[in-house]
Amino acid sequence: MTTPAKDRLAALTTLYSSNRPLIQRALNIAFALYVVHNTYRSISARPARPDADGSKGKARATAKAGEDGDATKKPPRVAVDAVFYQRLSNILRIVIPSIRSKEAMLLFMHSSLLIFRTVISLYVAALDGKIVASLVRAQTFPFLWNILKWLLVAIPATWTNSWLSYVQNKLALAYRTRLTEEVTRQYLGDGEETENGGKVYYKLANLDDRIKNPDQMITHDIQRFATHLAAIYSNLAKPVLDVILYNYQLSQNVGAEGLIILSILVQTSAAVLRALTPPFGAYTALSAHLAGSLRHTNSRLASFAEEVAFFGGEETEKMLVEREYAGLVKHENTVLRRRWWFGCIEEGVVKWLWGSFGLCICAIPVFFRLPGVHSLDLGSRTEGFVTNRRLLLSSSDAFGRVLYSYKDLSELAGYTARVSLLLDTMADVRKGKFDKALVSSATTDENAKILRGRGQILESDEIHFENVPIVTPNGDVLVKSLSFFVKPGQHLLIVGPNGCGKSSLFRILGGLWPVYGGVVRKPPAHQFILIPQRPYLSLGNLRDQVIYPHSKADMQARGVSDAELLDVLAMVHMEHIVAREGGWDVAREWREALSGGDQQKIAWARLFYHKPKYAVLDEATSLVPTEMEGMMMDHATSLGITLLTVSHRPSLWKYHSMILQYDGQGGYVFTKLDAEKRLALQQEKEALESKLLEVPKMKARLAELRAVAER
Repeated sequence: MTTPAKDRLAALTTLYSSNRPLIQRALNIAFALYVVHNTYRSISARPARPDADGSKGKARATAKAGEDGDATKKPPRVAVDAVFYQRLSNILRIVIPSIRSKEAMLLFMHSSLLIFRTVISLYVAALDGKIVASLVRAQTFPFLWNILKWLLVAIPATWTNSWLSYVQNKLALAYRTRLTEEVTRQYLGDGEETENGGKVYYKLANLDDRIKNPDQMITHDIQRFATHLAAIYSNLAKPVLDVILYNYQLSQNVGAEGLIILSILVQTSAAVLRALTPPFGAYTALSAHLAGSLRHTNSRLASFAEEVAFFGGEETEKMLVEREYAGLVKHENTVLRRRWWFGCIEEGVVKWLWGSFGLCICAIPVFFRLPGVHSLDLGSRTEGFVTNRRLLLSSSDAFGRVLYSYKDLSELAGYTARVSLLLDTMADVRKGKFDKALVSSATTDENAKILRGRGQILESDEIHFENVPIVTPNGDVLVKSLSFFVKPGQHLLIVGPNGCGKSSLFRILGGLWPVYGGVVRKPPAHQFILIPQRPYLSLGNLRDQVIYPHSKADMQARGVSDAELLDVLAMVHMEHIVAREGGWDVAREWREALSGGDQQKIAWARLFYHKPKYAVLDEATSLVPTEMEGMMMDHATSLGITLLTVSHRPSLWKYHSMILQYDGQGGYVFTKLDAEKRLALQQEKEALESKLLEVPKMKARLAELRAVAER
């Protein structure tokens, strides 16, 4: 090298040495900003990638109250993108409602503990170096004194670690509680439901196809989401802070220059590693979906165990369960294989490659004389190396956790998508927007026009339908325009073949199904009580079965005592059941403890207790004797309850004044009911049918007699 070149290099070295403190400070600030910016970029929204096969998804028909019935959809993509952050933002408003909330205070406490733990780690790293240095120098007293410091610092360290775990679990539980309360409020109502916005739990299961297993979402997915959300903060914010603080301290020991070189090498390898990361978020969402399908299949078997047992359908049900489980296992095996090979690459890069980079950085003060740093003895070099090594290991671990945080974010994105789907679907259902696969007939011009319509529901003491179409959730138009009226005290009998719209009419009256046209005048839904052929018996004691959905406190607030409740049971000849079962407070599985007839009697006792304006009876007396049937109908009339009855038993005709008869082809007849005349016609019809059955026998006998006469 020529003398002028050497002079210039010497001048630059002198200039650099004289300004090194300022340069070091600038490099440290730049490094901190770089870490924050790079972390933000790594977890920020990414543009959606097109599907590998370029498909656009399958089109499916949808039914929306008051909206077009056709739409095309793609399955929701799960990724750390703008959609994920929008979903997460919406959910965060629920789980952290304000800065003064319990959750915000727990988050602040969690942050304080994380910072305190980092400060302890920095102190321990320096203490490690001092302990080893005292060993190298054979200094007994400094060694024992540093060991005492080590034991003393263990007290706040262990306390902090235990508190961190405790607070994080409390935070997860608080998140889960907030989210569960909000979901339950929407799912089961908050006591202020509108006519069209209530009964979400029913409409979600019957009017919409998007969610097949809300029970799994409410119990499992919300719990997993809350756990991941509580953990993601410590898995992301703490490592970022650690990377900055540890590397700042490291730069003071080895120089910011080495730190910059290390960052370039680490970031380059990290970019390659991130590009190889499988889509763990999509895997998590699909795993939850498959687990929900398996649970749903098993729950259906429990619900319809009797029917399956009578049909001997064990093999078929076993095949269905095994098919769902096989799909789940196949997916989990695929995920395990991809986690395996990714884990090998990840550990090789993070632990071993980055470790070698770090060792080289720690060796800089040993092999190179840094400007402004005096020569050190063996003990000092050993102390510096151990301290730097400890700082580097902590920094590498923190940076690795920052890198892993994208995987954690991907898994959080999977559960966020599931919880968001539940919340969005419930919001749509509350607005009367449904997504349901339609029957083919729904696409005809006339039926499609009906599905695009919206009817009116007006409150009234009487029931009056004016040109109301009866439409099932899947778009099957049963009756194009139904008009009838029922005044209080006018019992209505509804007859017709199966699938003609009898139960559909009750679901409209109960506010369960949307109205696609016309005007419906009716009392509020709470003034109706339904008694089906197999009544619902809740979990609870005997008293609960009669007063459902009231509690004992509600019953007492109405001024009803157990003695008066016993009188209600006496109306249906069931007062003996109290002594037989051991009192009002005995709890049983009542669907198994009571026969079908007794269950129907309990349902009628429930009707007499509540005394609504209208009662919907759907084959509600099919399992009780005829004389008991008449007594219950007469008592309901005496209480001022108007009956809307579906039944094929002629014995009930005399209790009704109006009849609505469907023909099963979309037509109907609404008229007054002359029970005696109708019964006489029914008897005459049965007599003629009986005689017609004898005609073939009479013709055969006549043929025999003619044959004998011709011989």
